[in-house]
Amino acid sequence: MLEQMGKAAKAASWQLAQLSTSQKNQVLNHIADLLETENEVILAANQQDMDHARGQSMSEALLDRLLLTPERLNAIANDVRQVCRLADPVGQVIDGQLLDNGLQLSRHRVPLGVIGVIYEARPNVTIDVASLCLKTGNAVILRGGKETHHTNQAMVKVIQQALEQSGLPAAAVQSINRPDRELVAELLKMDRYVDMLIPRGGAGLHKLCREQSTIPVITGGIGVCHTYVDENINTEKALEIITNAKGQRPSACNSLETLLVNEKIAAGFLPILSTKMKEQRVTLHASASAMVLLKDGPATVVEVVEGDYCDEWLSLDMNVEIVSDIYQAIDHIRTYGTAHSDAILTESLQQADYFVRHVDSAAVYVNASTRFTDGGQFGLGAEVAVSTQKLHSRGPMGLDALTTYKWIGYGDYLPRS
Repeated sequence: MLEQMGKAAKAASWQLAQLSTSQKNQVLNHIADLLETENEVILAANQQDMDHARGQSMSEALLDRLLLTPERLNAIANDVRQVCRLADPVGQVIDGQLLDNGLQLSRHRVPLGVIGVIYEARPNVTIDVASLCLKTGNAVILRGGKETHHTNQAMVKVIQQALEQSGLPAAAVQSINRPDRELVAELLKMDRYVDMLIPRGGAGLHKLCREQSTIPVITGGIGVCHTYVDENINTEKALEIITNAKGQRPSACNSLETLLVNEKIAAGFLPILSTKMKEQRVTLHASASAMVLLKDGPATVVEVVEGDYCDEWLSLDMNVEIVSDIYQAIDHIRTYGTAHSDAILTESLQQADYFVRHVDSAAVYVNASTRFTDGGQFGLGAEVAVSTQKLHSRGPMGLDALTTYKWIGYGDYLPRS
C-alpha cells in the first residue's frame, strides 16, 4: 500500500515542481472555495471524531485541538487564501557570481520533493500542510491520528477533488487512512520516495521518528515554554502578558508552562498573580518557596513535582518557581526547556539583552507573549510545524523551509583546467 503511495507521490512531485505560481495559486483558491462549499460534510465528519474522542475520555486540551467549528473552518479556508498571497520561493535565485574560471554559478530554490507528515488530533494541520506543500511544489503523504480519521478523510477528499478538477494528480496529497502503527514504521523507512519527515505530536512520536527513520526528520512542536519575570517590571503589563501566554489557548505548543519569578519581587507579585490566575481558572503548581506566598491566595495551588517542569501541560495549569536572579532563570530554562519559546519581562535593557544572548531557543521574546511563535503571526502564512532543532529549519516553518536549492552553472563549452 505505502509503496504505491510513495511511487505516486514521487511522480506527482515532478509534475508539481513545474507549475507556475499562478497555477499553484489557482489550485489553492479552489481548495479554499471547496472547503466552504463542503463545510457541512467536513463538520459532520468532525462531529463523528469528537463523539468518539469523548467516548474515549480524551483530555479537554486534545478535544480543543480536534474540534472544528464553522468559524475555525472558515479561518482555515482563509489561511489557504493567505498562502496564495505569499511570495513563491520556488525558482528564487539565492545568490550567484561569475567565477575566475569563467563559470557563471548560482543557487536556485527548488522543492524538496515529497514530504511525510505524522500528526495527532489536529485537523487544521491537514490543510495547513497541504497548502504549504502545494505552494512550494511538493507532494505530501499525511498520516493523521485515529482521533481525526473522519475529519481527515473529508478534508483530503476536498483537496483531491480540487486537484483533479485543476488537471493535477490526486496523488499530490495523499493520506494514510488506516490507523495501523505498522504503517508508521513502514513510512519511516520510505527514504526512496519521501525526502523529509515532519512529526507533529508528543515526545514519544518524536523519539520514535528520530530513532527509527531513515528519512531526514524535522523535530519540534514540544513546547515547554518559560517566562522570566525580572525584578524591574511594569506589574500591570507583565500580568497582562502572562495571562495571554497561559490563557489565550492553553492547548497550543507555544502557551506558557512555567513562570519564573525573581525573588526580589515575589512577595508583592505572586499574590496579585494568584488573583489573575483565579479569574482565568488556572491551577498553579508551586515550588516550596512559591507555595508560601501563594497558599493563601484565591487561585488553586498544588505542590509542583519534578516531572511537571519537563512536560507540556497544554491545559489551564502553570508551574511557578522563584529564582534568585536572571542566571538561575536561564539555568532553569536550559535544564527543563525544549528550545521552543521563552520570554523575559523586564524594564532593563541590559537584562533583556543578556537574556536574548544566553537563551538558545527557536524564539526568544522581550516583553511579549510566547504565543507569537506561529507562522501566521510571523508573517509566514500557515506553518507546517515549529522546529526546535537547528537544521534544516528553526522556529515556525513556512514556505522557505519546504524548499532546498540546487547549484546551476553556465559555461561557454568550459572545461576544468
